Amino acid sequence: MSLPHAILTALLEKPSSGLELTRRFDRSIGYFWPSTHQQIYRELGKLEKAGHIRVLPAAQPARGQRKEYEVLPAGREELMAWVSLAEDPRPVRDPLLLRMRAAAVVGSAGLAGELRRHLALHRAQLAEYLEIEERDFPPERTSDEDRLRRLVLRGGIDLETFWTGWLTRAIDDLDGPGS
Repeated sequence: MSLPHAILTALLEKPSSGLELTRRFDRSIGYFWPSTHQQIYRELGKLEKAGHIRVLPAAQPARGQRKEYEVLPAGREELMAWVSLAEDPRPVRDPLLLRMRAAAVVGSAGLAGELRRHLALHRAQLAEYLEIEERDFPPERTSDEDRLRRLVLRGGIDLETFWTGWLTRAIDDLDGPGS
């Protein structure tokens, strides 16, 4: 249910063509709500049909021209209603944790290598988030919009910090005495 709301959010930030929207997703919202380009284009059609967005009129109609979308008042109202909804946290559903549980009963051959690979991936993601924070959120940016966007980014930073710490401890435990 959240992809349409992610698209409405992005289009309220800046009216965009489908292609531009998919590129913006890859650089921002996609970090915490990944979607394929096909999913985004499919949702644009549904949102347009529902009356939440519209295609902006082109200055000069041309065949094959990119459609640029903007949010209509009904789309803004839908997003405002969704933002105010109560929603319970989702339980963790992570294949690595399940594989670790399975390793407890079938043996942990190869598991340490996979943990090290995940650790490297989480370290790289953490470094990228910290770079984004430094580049995009200097101390003088204090508007409510910037504050909320930074909080989302800080959530990503905190999650990656958790994973790097947890994976480091798990690797140390597997490599420690009795292994």
